[in-house]
Amino acid sequence: MGVRLEDIQRAAQVLHGRILRTPLVYSPTFSRLFNAEVYLKLENLQKTGSFKIRGATYKMFRRRGDLGPKGVVAASAGNHAQGVALAARQAGVPAMIVMPEWASLTKQEATRSYGGHILLHGRTLGESLEKAKELRERGYTFIHPYDDADIITGQGTIGLEILEDCPDVQAVLVPIGGGGLIAGIASAIKAVRPQTEIIGVQAEVCPSAWQALREDRVVRVEGSQSIADGITVKELGYEPFATIRSSVSQVVLVDEEHIAEAILLLLERKKVLAEGAGAVPLGALLMGRLRWPSGAKIVLVVSGGNVDSPLLGRILTKGLVKGGRVARLTVELPDVPGSLAGLLAVVASQGANVLHIAHNRHVPHLPIHVTLVTLEVETRGFAHAASLLSAVRLSGYTLVGCRPPRETACQALF
Repeated sequence: MGVRLEDIQRAAQVLHGRILRTPLVYSPTFSRLFNAEVYLKLENLQKTGSFKIRGATYKMFRRRGDLGPKGVVAASAGNHAQGVALAARQAGVPAMIVMPEWASLTKQEATRSYGGHILLHGRTLGESLEKAKELRERGYTFIHPYDDADIITGQGTIGLEILEDCPDVQAVLVPIGGGGLIAGIASAIKAVRPQTEIIGVQAEVCPSAWQALREDRVVRVEGSQSIADGITVKELGYEPFATIRSSVSQVVLVDEEHIAEAILLLLERKKVLAEGAGAVPLGALLMGRLRWPSGAKIVLVVSGGNVDSPLLGRILTKGLVKGGRVARLTVELPDVPGSLAGLLAVVASQGANVLHIAHNRHVPHLPIHVTLVTLEVETRGFAHAASLLSAVRLSGYTLVGCRPPRETACQALF
């Protein structure tokens, strides 16, 4: 039957003062880019850096009298773990969090800092989940990350906040993993404003919700690794699916390059740090597969901002490369004093900034007095990169394996 509006309104009262009411901010840049009024619902600013704290907190306070004598148990490699740990601390109950053996140290320490007790178990998240379910027999109450009516109800409070801040919203784009977030938001918004379009967004490499709607049943897909690791859930929850089938107009898929580009744009243009899962709604707009009338009011739900620093560095580099902002060129250079300085002078004359330099003097087919020098440079975009390439050639340098940059290439120069 799904969750009811009155239940979500009750959840909002329970959560008041226990979570943050996150802002809905207007983006002039994205509005111009997509010819619409684009707003961002910033759940990355929520406690624990993710929307997950909403459902976990509501679940625990609503069921506090029924919790197991040993507290609660959950399985997660990231956001759900932190949300359950903090919610349990606020409710005054212990929390056991089962994390897969490969869970990042950053997320383990964050979970501990919120009061969670960590049990590392399993090579997959599925094995961790089974372990958590086993612990129910030892006096713990299991907190499911998405396939639970209380969890969905708690997440639905985001929909109420969106309607309060933008009552005439025409479309809301929501990331989909297990489906709890979009089911809650759709339940709230459709009950008040049924004409608002709810659109789900998934990573292309793990299209569980997209496939479920296509086959009209919950199916398991063989997903692969994604930048948007928070939504790479191979099987949609049964409870969320009922709401998604009735209230979500469509699910769109976003490829890895556009997810990386969206993370970079959010950081550069709005100073918003979003994890991959939180950036997929913007990624969907960047792919150009969605259309609305000019000036339509659109909300993008930025569901979280928890991203490991090393991964963030790789994601940002990928985004810069895709946008033509980083170029790489390899040049055959005489191995004599002053040669590199001459090449760098050409680069400087074009206004490009050198990021990295690598020499290779051990190439079998090259003469002994010649070295390969690879430059990674920062440029303003594809046109600037093409101009740099042309200037290097006109200066008499032999470029190895380079071709003119284009916007469909993954790198500006090779």
